[in-house]
Amino acid sequence: MTTHDRTVRVLALYTLVATALAARVFLLPEESGDYVTFLDPWYRHLESHGGFAALADPGFSDYNVPYLYLLAGLTHLPVSALAGIKWISILSDLGLAYYTFRIVARLRPASPWAAYGAAAAVLLLPTVVTNSGWWGQCDGVYAVFLVGGVHHLLGRRPWWACAFFGIALAVKFQAVFLFPFLLVMVVLGRVPWRSLLAIPAVYVALDVPALLLGADPWPLLTVYARQTGTYHQLSVNAPSVYAFASVPDGTDTDGVRTAGVLVAGVLVVLLTGLAIRSLRRGRSGAGDPGVLGAGLTDTRVVLLAACSALFVPYVLPSMHERYFYAAEVLTVVAAFALPRRLWYVPVLVQLASCGSYLKCNSAELAAYMSLPAFAALMLLASLALLRTTARELRPAPGAPAPARAPLVSPTAAEPART
Repeated sequence: MTTHDRTVRVLALYTLVATALAARVFLLPEESGDYVTFLDPWYRHLESHGGFAALADPGFSDYNVPYLYLLAGLTHLPVSALAGIKWISILSDLGLAYYTFRIVARLRPASPWAAYGAAAAVLLLPTVVTNSGWWGQCDGVYAVFLVGGVHHLLGRRPWWACAFFGIALAVKFQAVFLFPFLLVMVVLGRVPWRSLLAIPAVYVALDVPALLLGADPWPLLTVYARQTGTYHQLSVNAPSVYAFASVPDGTDTDGVRTAGVLVAGVLVVLLTGLAIRSLRRGRSGAGDPGVLGAGLTDTRVVLLAACSALFVPYVLPSMHERYFYAAEVLTVVAAFALPRRLWYVPVLVQLASCGSYLKCNSAELAAYMSLPAFAALMLLASLALLRTTARELRPAPGAPAPARAPLVSPTAAEPART
């Protein structure tokens, strides 16, 4: 790289970061409904009860304690609650852009500007800007560890990957949307089974400070079980398959939700099994045929992660509009991995997610927003991504079949019998 090229790239990087921060700083004074109803009262409770000392009883919030640690730390800093909460998420956006850059740079080393383009796309995604700059939500906080975990998987660092997945899970339960992908990595040997121990170990370790402050361990360990019973709508403004259902307010949906979870589980297990079967059959197409996970190219890993992040929330009931956050980022990464085949997928995802965001937060535009239409766009994106991934997992034409041991080992001196 020449000095001129290096200078151009540094200038491009500074311009990108400055533009992304300016877009968010412009939104900093805005108070969203989630901030007024949840985040600000949590902050005020922490502030009035001694900051970290308030975590001796974290029942004032329905979030797990790792994010509450960050809020408690803000109470000891000379920043307003609104600005501090939003800057936590904004810094997470920069982390997302960093790991996106690293992944795409690995996938396309011959096109160095592709990594900058991917990082720029993630930083400037309307939903990412809205999530941090307007809402002050923490979806970027858990997503940065999910994308970082994918980065470590590509770098053959399974323990680091699982530790990152554990942090993501400790921050938000929606990290489980990537667990079917992790199962594929485990079954195919990319992630050793013992590496999975890092997930519960990190989760429990992050609870330790609250336990030392006097928190009851059982509520900490069951916080997500309580969360799952909070919302009973089939779709909480999410562009999922349940947006097509028309259910009157007050209808008991518990039976449908339970059946929906079971059906979603069957579909996810089926697709996971098909992915594993395809990779096992085609493993000789890349690397050593004797290695089970040899067919897991970097591109295939990214595609499988994007499929998991997109398909799982689409088929689950009671999803929120923000639950496609990780999919929004990973579909951008997948599109830069295969730009000619997937360029339109993150566009469809953004159209669907932005529409559902507006329906949720804009009273003036909500009447003009059609959630079933957004769900249809998300369905098109899911089918396109699944189709491309299925094609990518197929063995290359003419690739040798995996070697099989003969039923009977013939000797060199004995001719074959007819």
